[in-house]
Amino acid sequence: MSLSEIGTLVSTQLGTLTFSPTQLLAYAGGAAGVLLVVAGAFVRTMIPLRWLAVGSNVGLLVFGALHPSLPTLVVSALLLPINLYRVREVIRLTRQVAAAERAGDLSGVWLRPYMKPRKLRAGQVLFRRGDEADMLYLLADGRLELVEIGRELPPGRIFGEIALFSPDHRRTHTARCISACTVLSLDEGTVKQLYYQDPAFSFHLIRLVAARLSEDVRRAHGAPPPVDPEADRPLPAEPAPLGGSAGP
Repeated sequence: MSLSEIGTLVSTQLGTLTFSPTQLLAYAGGAAGVLLVVAGAFVRTMIPLRWLAVGSNVGLLVFGALHPSLPTLVVSALLLPINLYRVREVIRLTRQVAAAERAGDLSGVWLRPYMKPRKLRAGQVLFRRGDEADMLYLLADGRLELVEIGRELPPGRIFGEIALFSPDHRRTHTARCISACTVLSLDEGTVKQLYYQDPAFSFHLIRLVAARLSEDVRRAHGAPPPVDPEADRPLPAEPAPLGGSAGP
């Protein structure tokens, strides 16, 4: 049989087929679902990928219900709510990250529910240079200084973050109370958990560490003191020891 004869036979057979509106809708939904699956293979960002998956689920759900095809119907019905939930999660995460970045809130006050208070008397040392770092701190009230650079930390200031993430896990300064102080602490395990789970906290730490390292570079080059991102005032310009850091 020649190719022309095969083409004629196929055309004749297709001409005898009749499609109801329901069948047409079913095949249209199935075709749309397949096309969206293929399109998803070329998408690299998460939100468009999830929306394409939702569209594919809807199209195949229509096909499974009207064709009918029970396996297609069941699989699509199971995947649709999962993909909708994931879309909601990704959108919420994106909004949280954007809000945290816009706010730039470095006060650390919102961390208090996760932290444990500790009372210190005047002259008491919270930690010494070279001690192992296993806590992040926030000065709730009182006066506390970093001895090696003579810097007094303002209340509401988070400190101790750089040593917590440094390779050797060692404090670079000694923290001593000038007056009676209340210090809030957050253990390393909770810090890491919040970092991975809460985008606002992640941005908080990134901005904080970047500000402290930038401050060290400015001081090393004798530049004018920058504005403290947590106190909204110029930082003191005392010289730091070699290898020192503003985040003990």
